[in-house]
Amino acid sequence: MKIRFLEPGNRPYKPTPLNYFVYDRYIRTPSVGLNTLATIVKELVDDTYMYSESISRIDMDDVEDADIVFIGIFTFAAVRGYELADHLRAHGRGLVVLGGLHASMNCAEAARHCDYVLLGEGDETIRAFVEAVGRGERPDFPGLAWMEGEELRSTGYPPPPERFETIADRNLVHNYSKMVGHSTLWPQVHASRGCPHNCDYCALVRHFGRRVRTRSPENVVADIRESIRFFHRGHVRLAKDLWLTDDNFFADRDWAMSVLRAIVDSGIRYRFNVQARYEVGFDDEMLDLLRQAGFFELDLGIEFLDDASFATYHKKSTRQEITDAIRNIRAHGLSVRGLFILGSDDQEAGVGDQLADFVIQNHIQGTLIQCMYFVPGTPVYEANRDRLLHQDWSKYNGNAVHFPRRMTPYQLQLEHIRASRKIYSWRRLFSALVREDPIHKVLFLGEFFWHMSVRSDLKRELPYLKRISEQAACAPH
Repeated sequence: MKIRFLEPGNRPYKPTPLNYFVYDRYIRTPSVGLNTLATIVKELVDDTYMYSESISRIDMDDVEDADIVFIGIFTFAAVRGYELADHLRAHGRGLVVLGGLHASMNCAEAARHCDYVLLGEGDETIRAFVEAVGRGERPDFPGLAWMEGEELRSTGYPPPPERFETIADRNLVHNYSKMVGHSTLWPQVHASRGCPHNCDYCALVRHFGRRVRTRSPENVVADIRESIRFFHRGHVRLAKDLWLTDDNFFADRDWAMSVLRAIVDSGIRYRFNVQARYEVGFDDEMLDLLRQAGFFELDLGIEFLDDASFATYHKKSTRQEITDAIRNIRAHGLSVRGLFILGSDDQEAGVGDQLADFVIQNHIQGTLIQCMYFVPGTPVYEANRDRLLHQDWSKYNGNAVHFPRRMTPYQLQLEHIRASRKIYSWRRLFSALVREDPIHKVLFLGEFFWHMSVRSDLKRELPYLKRISEQAACAPH
C-alpha cells in the first residue's frame, strides 16, 4: 500500500525572503497532530509520507498514485482542503479521507468532498481504517461519516484515546528538514488534550472533550528532546524557542508540575512558551518552576476586556483578575502574550483603542488579535448562524465575518486594524529596540512586520464589509 497525508494551506507555500525572519505572513510549522497520525500509519505501511503546504508544494503525481490520501483541515484551510479532495477524487486512484477539527465538527459538509470523514482524534481509528482497507474490507467502526447518495451516514464519534504517546517522526514531512533553519518555524510539542472549561466560542473543547488526558512526563521530555534535535541538526537557529501547544497545560496542576520538574531534571537548556488561562498567574510555586524549567513567556487566552462579554460567552474571568495575574506573572520574570477576540455582542466602537491601551499599560509583549470566529458545532456558531456574512472559510482567519449587535462588520474590522496599528506603532518599535532584552527585541521586530502584513490583509476586506454594512443599514427592519 501507499499512503499520503496532506495539510492544506490557506495560501500554499511560496519561497520568499520573509521566511528567514521571526514571523512570516503565515504560520509555517506543520501540524503536529497530522504528523503524529502519519507516524502511527508508518508503523503499518512503510510507504507513508506527508506534505504540508505551509512549507512545500505538493507533488500531485505522487499523491494521485496513493491508495489512501488523508487530508487534515482546520476551518481557515477548509476551502483549500476541499479543492485538494475534489481533485484527488477526480484524478487519483485511491480513497480520499478528510479529518481534523473542521471536518469532524462539520462532517455533513466535508463528506460531500471525500469517500470518508474520520471523526475525532484518530490515533486509534486511523489504524483500524488502514487495516480494514488493507484487507479489502469496508471500514466499519465508531468514528466514520460518509455520503450514500444524498444521505449522510455516520457510525458516531469514537471514544477519545486514553494513551497518545507517539512521538511524531518529522522526517516524514516533505521539505521539513530543509526548512527548520528558517525562523518562521519553531519546535512544537503537544503534551495533553482536553479542557475542563466550556467557553461558548471554543471548538477545541468540543473536539477533545472536557476531560483532561495527559502524556507521561518522561514521554513529553523525550518528545521535546527529539524536536530540538531535529530543528538544530545541520542548522544554526536564531530563534531557540519551543512551544508547548496544549490548549490548557495547567488544567491538571499536579501533572503540569511533574512535567516541569522532569524538564528541569533532564538538563535541557532551551526557551519555552506555553498557553495558559489567567489563573496560573496566582500560583507562585508554578511560576517559579516555569522559570526554572526555561519558560520565558505565557500565552494568555485573555479574549475580552469587559466582564459583560465574559458572562455572555461563559468564560470565568474578570478584567481585574486578569490585570492582577499579569502583574504577578511579570514579577516572576515571565513575559505575557495576549490572545484577544473583538466583536462580542457587548462591545462597542472604540474597543480597538481600549484593547491597545490595555496591552500597553500592562506591558503585554506580544498579541494575537482576531475578530469573533464561528466554528460549526460550537454554541456561538449555532446562536449566530443568521448573523454570519458568509461561509467562505478561507476568510475565517481574523476578519470580521458576522454582524455584531453594537457595531457594523465594517466598524469591527476598523477596530481590529486600529488596535494593531496602535500596539505596533513605529514609536513602540523604536522603544522596544532600545529598552527590551535581546529576545524581545527580535520578537517585537518580527511581530511589527507581521502585524503590518495582517493589517494589509484586513484592509483588503474593507470595501466588501463597507458595502455589506451599508446594505444592512438600508434594509427594512
